[in-house]
Amino acid sequence: MNANLKPHIIIIGAGFAGLETARGLANAPVRITLIDKNNHHLFQPLLYQVAIAGLLPSQVAQPVRTIFRRQKNLTFQMGEVTEIDLEQKFVRMNGSVIAYDYLVIAAGARTNFFGFETLEKHGLQLKDIDTAVMTRNHLLSMFEQASHEGDAEKRRAMLTFVIVGGGPTGVETAGALAELITHVMKKDYPRLNFKEAKVILLEAGASLIAAYPDELRQATLRLLKNKNVDVRLNTKMQDYNGQRVMLGDGSVIETQTLIWTAGAKAAEIVDSLPAEKAGMGRVRINPTLNLPLFPESFVIGDAAFLTNGNGQPLPMLSTVAIQQGQAAAKNIRLIISGQEPLAFHYKDPGLLATVGRNAAVARIFGVSFSGFIAWVIWVFLHIYRIIGFRNRLIVMFNWAWDYFFYDNQVRLITKE
Repeated sequence: MNANLKPHIIIIGAGFAGLETARGLANAPVRITLIDKNNHHLFQPLLYQVAIAGLLPSQVAQPVRTIFRRQKNLTFQMGEVTEIDLEQKFVRMNGSVIAYDYLVIAAGARTNFFGFETLEKHGLQLKDIDTAVMTRNHLLSMFEQASHEGDAEKRRAMLTFVIVGGGPTGVETAGALAELITHVMKKDYPRLNFKEAKVILLEAGASLIAAYPDELRQATLRLLKNKNVDVRLNTKMQDYNGQRVMLGDGSVIETQTLIWTAGAKAAEIVDSLPAEKAGMGRVRINPTLNLPLFPESFVIGDAAFLTNGNGQPLPMLSTVAIQQGQAAAKNIRLIISGQEPLAFHYKDPGLLATVGRNAAVARIFGVSFSGFIAWVIWVFLHIYRIIGFRNRLIVMFNWAWDYFFYDNQVRLITKE
């Protein structure tokens, strides 16, 4: 078949969902254009490890062109899609217009600051490599500044680290940061009084990791407290001005560090789509993953809203995005061959969250457990899922080094 006569598929986003869609169409008689504003795929579940100086950005990311080097029916274009016209079937990227036969929107999510302008200005977030490196630089700078600060109140504020949001990212960041302080920074800054250092985790709800079973929520709370994390449940953040956190009960926390992990919403590009939206700006889609009025257009991953068998919305998880990417590729193949697309059914592989070295919580095959075994499973699953054999080896070496020597290797303040 003439290459120009093959159906053209545009995939927006090189995250988990976009990658799996492209891979699922590898041997199909189609032309694929994969578009992303970055030239790399990011392994988002380990982004917090970059922020707490555990891993380098290159160890949690892989160039898209390297990933698809051998896939002959795919072209990658680095750029930002600024317009999607579902009726005329084209997208606009960096001023260029690209027509398509099928469209897959896998643009992911962005941080939701819920209208807190000062929080957006002064707070830190973990959304991409730039924000993770910015967070790492800030954290390390706080210790450097505190090491020569004579004013006790200012020094305590520099050594107080507030994380807002008791979901998996907040829990993992709090646990890892507490361990960084206890096992590494104490050796690097022997003259600092680390009794002044605090890691505070704020959660507006009544429990951490609310989507997890109660026994895992309790285990997570216990593990964090064992690491001297000050967990404050039923505590709402009112505002943050870069110097102090104002809480809903009127109290104040003096700090120069707030890491916001409490909210996400669909990527901005889907805001203008002529489709019904659900909470967090996510697009309501058919069970077959396409749009009700535009069956040749699919929305998958974090930007999509779909309920599971019991009527609950599917969560913004990498496992959901991966399975939806695979299903979208299969449905496009079916439609091209004149068959009906299939409804998507999410197969829950279980739940995992780490709370630092030697500690994690897990629910697999309906069995809940926590501690060292859960942590070992978490480590091997994450190493297995990282793109690129070289990256797997480096991450495994880094974690082994940190495990035996309590020494994070990436304590660099850089401009990368």
